[in-house]
Amino acid sequence: MRSDAIKTGADRAPARAMLRATGMDDDAIRKPLVAVVHTWSDVSPCNLNLRDLAAEVAKGIRAAGGTPVEFNTIAVTDGIAMGTAGMRYSLVSREVITDSIEAAVEGHLCDAMVVLCGCDKTIPAAAMAMARLDIPAVALYGGTIAHGLHKNRPITIQQVFEAVGAHGAGKIDDAELRSVECDACGGAGACGGQFTANTMAMVLTTLGLSPMGLNDIPATHPDKLKAAQRCGELVMECLREDRRPSSMFNRTALSNAARMVAATAGSTNAVLHLLAIAREAGVPWTLEDFQPASENTPVISDLLPGGQYTAVELFDAGGIARVAQELIAAGMLEDAPTVTGRTLFAEAAEAPRFEDQQVVFPVSAPIKPRGGYSILYGNVAPEGCILKIPGKNSAGHGATHFEGTARVFESEEAAFTAVQEGRIGKGDVVVIRNEGPAGGPGMREMLGVTAALIGRGLGDDVALITDGRFSGATHGFMVGHVAPEAARGGPIALLRDGDHLRIDANTRELVTDADLDGRRASWQPPEPKVTRGVLAKYARLVGSASDGANTHPDTAVQTPAHTNKPTKAGVTA
Repeated sequence: MRSDAIKTGADRAPARAMLRATGMDDDAIRKPLVAVVHTWSDVSPCNLNLRDLAAEVAKGIRAAGGTPVEFNTIAVTDGIAMGTAGMRYSLVSREVITDSIEAAVEGHLCDAMVVLCGCDKTIPAAAMAMARLDIPAVALYGGTIAHGLHKNRPITIQQVFEAVGAHGAGKIDDAELRSVECDACGGAGACGGQFTANTMAMVLTTLGLSPMGLNDIPATHPDKLKAAQRCGELVMECLREDRRPSSMFNRTALSNAARMVAATAGSTNAVLHLLAIAREAGVPWTLEDFQPASENTPVISDLLPGGQYTAVELFDAGGIARVAQELIAAGMLEDAPTVTGRTLFAEAAEAPRFEDQQVVFPVSAPIKPRGGYSILYGNVAPEGCILKIPGKNSAGHGATHFEGTARVFESEEAAFTAVQEGRIGKGDVVVIRNEGPAGGPGMREMLGVTAALIGRGLGDDVALITDGRFSGATHGFMVGHVAPEAARGGPIALLRDGDHLRIDANTRELVTDADLDGRRASWQPPEPKVTRGVLAKYARLVGSASDGANTHPDTAVQTPAHTNKPTKAGVTA
């Protein structure tokens, strides 16, 4: 056992003395030390139940012959930090969580680990830590929140953000806004649509890091505690059989995950996080690898933000297994190993098939013929960007094409103020820059702005591009992750008010006819927004969004250029 290095032999008596002080006896010290790592916090519902789950995981570990040791790490809650300077710490926290898991588990030479995660950045951080450490490990998502009820209709945090826009436009009064606020979130669990948390929980399952079905169980469902105990037992099985995450990380697993994201119209943040996970795992995977999954996978799940249902309804309809069953039947997934020792196909086949449900559709009768995003390139985004394709045709233009006039803002706050003051109108392309990984720093999500646009009734009439990113709750004609970012001299830094912009999902272009090269000589990089602390450190280390915005850019896996990248006029090959 790895842990023998800290607890076996005469010279380790001091370490054993300290272990005894925690309540361990000789028998407990002799057994494998298994880390139970969680992101519990009572600042938000997303991670509120993880300490209770940790206690159940510990029971499972003990019952299966191990000794659990508990560690806590941090969480930054996007729904609270959104639209403030605090949101700059959200993506940064993904790296901090990954690093802290490494430090705690490696610092105590634990033999295996279970990672409990609850919201947007804690989930990819769990996968990144599992890839980096490559010891026997299991991940468990704390579960979705149950949707609230407002005027007898389901409601989630998405509708609260959109109500802010409606309130700013005078469409609802203070009392109605307060009513929406009070009705939306009723208890523990992460945001209820197919937003980033539920998208990434699905990714954990598809990658094989979580047992099929357990992540789907809502946070307040009584079976969640049983799921946690099962993960404690399972990690001991992984330890005995030396079943490690590296056996699950490969291009097949990443491709499967990308297809599942496309099929559920999941969060575009999955692109950013899967790139970072691939870097930690040493698997060749690029931004362009996501395009085939989206082009060739139909949307078959009617989930928020673009659809009708929440993750609770998906659970009642058979969960992620139900989506996988449809894609497997259509030949759209490849079989791959999972943490249980059974394959993905075997796990999906073993799951119940719910026929009497309205959430998941067959591939032969999809909601949309293709996935909800497209990777674009062009003279505004030579390294690429992500278009979140609207779920319906937009007024005056097709749902895959938008042309309009740039309205340029240097920050999210400036853009939000313009929206709320009614200074954005039909045909505008809102450009928000200096919000990238380094320039933000932290690559904030623009949900406050995008939801305000929807709330004011402008969702069909404007587009938005940014070197920042979007919440999974964002919908509309939105382009994020524009790279290179403005702070590092990307072309988005050279745009001006009045420039004509064209966004096209079919030709995969984000282009302008403005003379950007002519403006280059007069551009000066902005002064750093912060010069000390974790944000300054992150800004110095972080790589491009097109490579996952990770803080180990030297570990990026170099792969040959893809031959299917667009090479039309104005697009960099």
